[in-house]
Order: sequence, then C-alpha cells, then structure tokens
Amino acid sequence: MASQKTEAIIQTMESTKYIYWQDKDQWLGYLQDYPDYWTQGNSLEDLEAHLRDLYRALTSGEIPGVRKLAELTLR
Repeated sequence: MASQKTEAIIQTMESTKYIYWQDKDQWLGYLQDYPDYWTQGNSLEDLEAHLRDLYRALTSGEIPGVRKLAELTLR
C-alpha cells in the first residue's frame, strides 16, 4: 500500500498531451484524448489550469457520455 506522500508524487508526475493556439487575446485548446471538449484562457498558464479542470471533470464521470479519441490497429 503506497503512502500518501508517494501517491502525491505519482499524481504530480502524470501528464497528458494537449493542442493549443492563440486567437487574438485568447488561448484556446483541448486535450488530445478528448478533442470534442475545448476550453480557453487569458494566458497559456490560465489555459493549462482550465485544461487540468477539464481533465478532472472528463475523467471523474461527472460529465455523461464523454467521447474519447482511440487508435485502431488495422491488420
């Protein structure tokens, strides 16, 4: 069983890829695994904070019917 400190370290090491761009004064982006769910921020740092919140919401089950990107191997 992992200690709380170990769990906190593991959680801080998690990452996910995201796509972002600047449109005038706004930064827009979405998580690569969830391309249907966009968010925005006033700066890149603000956008990243919104993306973290979005990730938690999408993975917690609080949003029903979440669509996710997957990869299919063709043989």
